[in-house]
Amino acid sequence: MRYNEGTMATDIAKLRNIGISAHIDSGKTTLTERILFYCHKIHRMHEVKGKDGVGATMDSMELERERGITISSAATNVSWGDHTVNIIDTPGHVDFTIEVERSLRVLDGAVLVLCAVGGVQSQTITVDRQLRRYKVPCIAFVNKLDRVGADPVKVKNQLREKLGRNAVLLELPIGLEDKHQGVIDLISREAVYFDGAQGEILRREPIPDELRAEAEKARQGMLDAVAMFSDELTEAAL
Repeated sequence: MRYNEGTMATDIAKLRNIGISAHIDSGKTTLTERILFYCHKIHRMHEVKGKDGVGATMDSMELERERGITISSAATNVSWGDHTVNIIDTPGHVDFTIEVERSLRVLDGAVLVLCAVGGVQSQTITVDRQLRRYKVPCIAFVNKLDRVGADPVKVKNQLREKLGRNAVLLELPIGLEDKHQGVIDLISREAVYFDGAQGEILRREPIPDELRAEAEKARQGMLDAVAMFSDELTEAAL
């Protein structure tokens, strides 16, 4: 079979292997399930612990569905715009570290999922060490903002103090715990709300007046941080 060289190069340039890594029970597989749903790969989101009798799409083993944990790495792909993203859901349990290491070798980047309540935990440190070893760039995703005790700023500080990561907020929550409504996008300077039965409808509004000062301060901190790595961005910020 022959491939047009130019087409093949274009396709590969728009292909990414993204891993989703985390401490056990941080909501990693649930997040993957949401990504599949919002990219129209699946038509219904399932419970991780199989309470609906189905279990998460990425957890195919009976033991995984029964216990609500990921044991073996699973891969799927989704389309977003004109890009194809291969998503690799890795185990979060410390007993399956070798599975995580096998997955990391093929990744272009990773999403490090953290619970907004639990923050950085022991296995988070192990996963972070593995990401560094294989030089995998990553972004952190703070999950479970609707839980009692959620504190994303505390989690950001833990990423700095416990992992030595130069963590910077790209979003601010609009309300926490049972008052969580959406997020403020610090890049686009917009408030983003998730409407619809499954939060599938994005509504973008101006930032609420009571959060504008906090958002501008956080945005300035973000710009200061990224400007450290680019002369062009430094000039633009100045």
